[in-house]
Amino acid sequence: MTLTIHPVTPELWPKLEALFGPQGACYGCWCTYFRLAPKQRETLSHDDKKQILRQATQAPLPPGLIALDDGEPVGWVQVTPRADVPRWNTDRTVSRPLDGDDPADPGLWAISCFFIQAKRRGQGISHVLLDAAVAHARDNGARVVEACPMLKAKQSKSVGLFVGSVSVFEKAGFTTVIERKPGRPLMRRLLE
Repeated sequence: MTLTIHPVTPELWPKLEALFGPQGACYGCWCTYFRLAPKQRETLSHDDKKQILRQATQAPLPPGLIALDDGEPVGWVQVTPRADVPRWNTDRTVSRPLDGDDPADPGLWAISCFFIQAKRRGQGISHVLLDAAVAHARDNGARVVEACPMLKAKQSKSVGLFVGSVSVFEKAGFTTVIERKPGRPLMRRLLE
């Protein structure tokens, strides 16, 4: 496997679109789950959600990274400042910031979503993407990167692992800072 990892800019949008397929990854989410309030998201079509993510690729800071294997798109990770994923920060979520942390702080980042091509799950792509996401965050001013992965899924290759696996984050040097719901720890890696 020869993976290359790139920020998803407008030039790479066709690759992300191909990876997500006509449905838009995770049942038409197009990685908007943490970007939009539930009521807003429910009113949008798959195409509307697709356009929101496509528009995000045009921002100075891309919304995430894509993994290519010999040019074929095989994986994605959404890695952004916390401010870019407002639903990740609400009081009712297990991923909400620690007391005293400001989600508007540009140095506080979130790794909120993964999507790995179904036939490529279980091959270590999420590990490579996570390492690249941490480097990308550091290169763009992050002091802290957080995630809220799952301890276990019903199936190891489950689409429900879109938040990532605790074991993958542990191997990348993340530690649990709080567990507000069993099996869904808020994990953190300091980059300073």
